[in-house]
Amino acid sequence: MIRARLAAKQDQETLASFGYQQDLRRSLRFFALFGVSFSVISITTGIFLAFGSALSDLGPVAIWEWLLVGAGQIVIALVVAELGARMPLAGYAYQWGSRLGGSRYGWFVGFFGLLYMSVGGGAIFLLIGSPLLLSEFGVTNPTKLTVLIVTLVIMIIPIVVNIVSVSLAAKVNTVAVLTEIVGTVFFGLLLFILWAIHYKPSPYHLSILTTSIPILHQSRWYQIVMASILGTYTLVGFEMAADMAEEAIDARNIVPKAVITAVVVSVVLGFVALVGFVVAIPSIAGISKANVPLLAIAKYWLPSPIVKLFVGFVVFSMFSISVIGTAAQSRLVYALARDNMMPFSKPLARVSSKTQTPVVALLSFGVVDYLFTIVGYFQKNTFATLIGATAIIPFIIYLMIAIAYWRKRGDLPRVEGGFSLGKFAPVVLLIAIIWSVAAILSLSVPSSFRFADVIVLASLVLAVGWYWFALRHRLDDGVAGVDVKGGNFAGEG
Repeated sequence: MIRARLAAKQDQETLASFGYQQDLRRSLRFFALFGVSFSVISITTGIFLAFGSALSDLGPVAIWEWLLVGAGQIVIALVVAELGARMPLAGYAYQWGSRLGGSRYGWFVGFFGLLYMSVGGGAIFLLIGSPLLLSEFGVTNPTKLTVLIVTLVIMIIPIVVNIVSVSLAAKVNTVAVLTEIVGTVFFGLLLFILWAIHYKPSPYHLSILTTSIPILHQSRWYQIVMASILGTYTLVGFEMAADMAEEAIDARNIVPKAVITAVVVSVVLGFVALVGFVVAIPSIAGISKANVPLLAIAKYWLPSPIVKLFVGFVVFSMFSISVIGTAAQSRLVYALARDNMMPFSKPLARVSSKTQTPVVALLSFGVVDYLFTIVGYFQKNTFATLIGATAIIPFIIYLMIAIAYWRKRGDLPRVEGGFSLGKFAPVVLLIAIIWSVAAILSLSVPSSFRFADVIVLASLVLAVGWYWFALRHRLDDGVAGVDVKGGNFAGEG
């Protein structure tokens, strides 16, 4: 009890040093924050959405790219962990960008953070969550309009959960940690065992793990780049634990641990599951053409009741990522609004005295999420548009933050306690920058992602427009940005 009180006091003092008062309720401990990062990464959702694409683009050998991407993301996680210890603030992307590169720079970093959460908000259910849910009720061939309606209805629930309290959202997320592990890892291991004991005929041996498929008119390099979507789409979002820092107890210590643990566990468990799914493929050609390849694999090996249970775990995991994604999005909006960086900042920064949640931010950006989902619905290639945009935006954020931190880190005062990269920081930051650039190129150059590029660029035009016609005047007048609140690391440098 005494230790908890000391931690709470230290958290409030840290927040005050950045110029803010404690408006949000501190209730999240290590496992809850780990659950935030682990569930937002959501190996279940990512593998279900991107496995078929990777299989079609390169073949089973594509799963080895998971480890390559995982290594790069662990490096990014180390940078995020140190920043989370130095600046444990809601609105992570905006706060870090602002305090390292100035409020103007911070606006654009924060904007990309909002864009990431908004684009991906309904994409998961529009593309696979709603069809899977409908299949549980016997609707196997729903129309696109039916899928859209179900998606829009489901998207209301995470908003309601978050309005009630962040504690309720955390409880949903805690259950999701179990469903993630059972829904992906357990079933991957189960399929591996059934394959190993020859429960059903299988034409492949372990050599399938290194099998690639040729695609006419495409170079091998292009195939490798396209197949990387399996890892680059999935192994992101772990920084959301840092976005919840103002609701964490002993934030400086548990935010870094939660981020790093979530990434490492996701990389390891995800690869274990992928190996199980790949060796259980009954036919590479047939599974590559299936609408939901993992579901087709499961149906080959498992009885219908078990498959339904499998699908139930998957759908709940997807629901959980919506719950915690909605929470993180509203905290970023709140952080921007309390520094007067948003249109209608005053209402967006309002926190309910009853639930201590940013209700207006939750409702307003729920509408924004709806709009992006409807835009994706009308695209010819919804997957490439929404998933491509959702994949590339985090790497833009990582790059902007890593560059700003690389330039500024040596000038920052030493912070006692919490995670530190120490003497390895320059090397880690350089690798993070190089890796982020490589990922951005792989997710923007291929022609399949052109509509995703359009969404990112069109949204950036809006961000520039808001900055040029309104925000820059607020910043010039000193009525917006981190300088309004003062605190450590502030400045327009």
